[in-house]
Amino acid sequence: MTLLTVGHGTLGADELASLLDDAQVELLVDIRSYPGSRHNPQFGREAMAAWLPESGIAYEWQPALGGRRRPRPDSRNTALTNEAFRGYADYMETPEFADGVERLLERAHERRAAVMCSESVWWRCHRRLLSDAVLLLHQVPVEHLFHTGRLEPHHPLAEVRVESGRLVYDGGAPSLPGLGAG
Repeated sequence: MTLLTVGHGTLGADELASLLDDAQVELLVDIRSYPGSRHNPQFGREAMAAWLPESGIAYEWQPALGGRRRPRPDSRNTALTNEAFRGYADYMETPEFADGVERLLERAHERRAAVMCSESVWWRCHRRLLSDAVLLLHQVPVEHLFHTGRLEPHHPLAEVRVESGRLVYDGGAPSLPGLGAG
């Protein structure tokens, strides 16, 4: 099993369906917190739930994996200077996130799956951190699907480490008891 990631960007519905079909995707899991788009209404949740199955691709929204999370004041993820990424990394320490990943992987074991957000490129999206978790904590390979059809294997951020079954983005600095991030 390999999990794919994709961003819809400004593609048309037919273009995305063709891209997914060419990559043999059978299930698209929407991981946007707010699955709508004023500029690209074809990517609204209700619209996708209608047109994707017509293309032979199942659609599922999974808000537990959505982005737009706020960082905690005591965040250990100090190597992430982007506030949105730090907020998502903090959220990744919650039971809700763990449950969402478990559900995603259960579904991905049943059929070839891709997770989708709006950002075209994975390195500017929370798909980057989700991919780290899937690869490092569950040993499931992840590939990023570009609009050209090219697949690129995921490589985790250099600043991440695994500690007690969780990811910490602190550049490898171990936390000292009572002092938070190093």
